[in-house]
Amino acid sequence: MRRLAVILLLLPSLLLAQHTISGIFSPAEDYNVVLLYKSTPTVSEYISSAEIEEDGGFQFELDSTVTKGMYKIVYAIPQEDYNFDVIYNAKEDIELTFNSETGVTFEKSFENKLLASYTNSMAMVTQSLGNYYNQQLKDTTALKAIFKTQKETQENFEKAAKDHIVFEFIKANRPYIPEGDIDFKTYVKLLKSHYFDYVDFNNEILQSSSFLEEKMLNYVFGLTSNEKDETANYKDNIDVFCEVLEPTALEIKRILLVDLWQQMVDLNKEQVANYIAETYLMDIAVTLNDQSLLHGLILYKDTSIGSDAPDFLVEGDKGDGKTAKKLSELKGYKNYVIVFWSTTCSHCLEQIPQLSAFFKTTDNEPTKVIAIALEEEDAKWKIEKLKHPEFIHVYGKGKWDNEIGNSYGVTETPTYFILDKDKKIVAKPEDIDELKTFFGNE
Repeated sequence: MRRLAVILLLLPSLLLAQHTISGIFSPAEDYNVVLLYKSTPTVSEYISSAEIEEDGGFQFELDSTVTKGMYKIVYAIPQEDYNFDVIYNAKEDIELTFNSETGVTFEKSFENKLLASYTNSMAMVTQSLGNYYNQQLKDTTALKAIFKTQKETQENFEKAAKDHIVFEFIKANRPYIPEGDIDFKTYVKLLKSHYFDYVDFNNEILQSSSFLEEKMLNYVFGLTSNEKDETANYKDNIDVFCEVLEPTALEIKRILLVDLWQQMVDLNKEQVANYIAETYLMDIAVTLNDQSLLHGLILYKDTSIGSDAPDFLVEGDKGDGKTAKKLSELKGYKNYVIVFWSTTCSHCLEQIPQLSAFFKTTDNEPTKVIAIALEEEDAKWKIEKLKHPEFIHVYGKGKWDNEIGNSYGVTETPTYFILDKDKKIVAKPEDIDELKTFFGNE
């Protein structure tokens, strides 16, 4: 009983801070707070937050309930873009510095410092290889020496990392290393074919980090051939990646391919984004019954360049016996401009008059503007629309919950779509200047 009493008295102290993650963010004035999450293959669990002091310092106190594994430190919004991985083995304190330009540097932590040292060492070997091939050197002895150094570096780091979490990353990143001299073209071909040899996509440590995503992106964007165009290269690389990914859990496939799809969307690679969706992601969404993902993929495809513009009523039945008219039924114009705007949007109130003036002063073939006002109520809209009688005006009741706006995936105003005479989407200008450029090049 006496021993039990002692243990119960000690229990609170045992649960107190065991280790810390601390460091300095610079420039300090750019940051207010940092968040700590424990990462798992599919979700991130909030652990703690810490304020950034005036000198940029912060500290997380980790008690015994914080178990070893992969963690993310989030320092800005959106969280998925502004974060970095931290390996925590529940045996050591971690100290780091973070700079907005140079990234994270670990000052104290065997696991994290070893990974950084490995990355830097292998990068130096890769640079030596690049220099050798770029200079078209013929000294095969030198080439063999570089490959020998690469092999020894890899093996030494694997030995040093044995029985630690960091071993999973170092092992998975083992590159293809030829035994002898090899010409550049053959080397690149073999490097590409063996790129994923040591990557276990079912490894939970790798799944809980950014490693698999970075590996995927480096392969798709980095290992391309001059013999094919960009789109063909991307599609080929995506097919290879998805073949390697085949035995992986469906939810992990979904996470990785959504990331890749979003990258293509952000880069305006619509054809490639839709290829990912139609060939792989839609089937995954159906199997997982992920209706939100499926809807997003279809919406993006339906509003991509080359697609028929989603149809909607542009003129209603006013009770005079005339039939309501749809967008698809409009005729007589070479182009149509659909602009989603709002009377509560200052940018819109600046650009709508510019849009009107532009088409009054240009020599382009007839173009009809269809102005869809996304509004909560119509009082101000009824006044504003009278200033531009040459437009077809449509009242978008419900603002962000409007059926027409939702069918075009509109999330901000103004948003522009340019259609040809057959109502196919031919351009999606970012702003009024890009719209003017489109018609100026017609």
